[in-house]
Amino acid sequence: MVQTKMSQEQRAKQFMPFAALKGYSEALRKKERIAVQKAELSEDYLEELNCRFLQIKRKDIIEVVYFHQNEYLKITGMVSGIDKVSRVLKVVNTEINFDDIYDLRIGEG
Repeated sequence: MVQTKMSQEQRAKQFMPFAALKGYSEALRKKERIAVQKAELSEDYLEELNCRFLQIKRKDIIEVVYFHQNEYLKITGMVSGIDKVSRVLKVVNTEINFDDIYDLRIGEG
């Protein structure tokens, strides 16, 4: 019996992870989330947050912790827009309502 040698691509496919249940790992990640209530911020903290907010400009690199769909998320990126009328901060492609911001840091650089 003559055996032919496997190509590297064929050998690599043998070791690729096998997902028997498509979407199972994503479903587990969703299940791991713990829903939280939005925190009430003190007047002093809101004032401090507002001072930081007034310092940011378009193209600044910032880190924002914000409330979205029963959880707090953190994003770091470039400010691509600030709409004071609609009260929306845009970091890259993520729009964040001013009232949902929990923490805001202006990056170095």
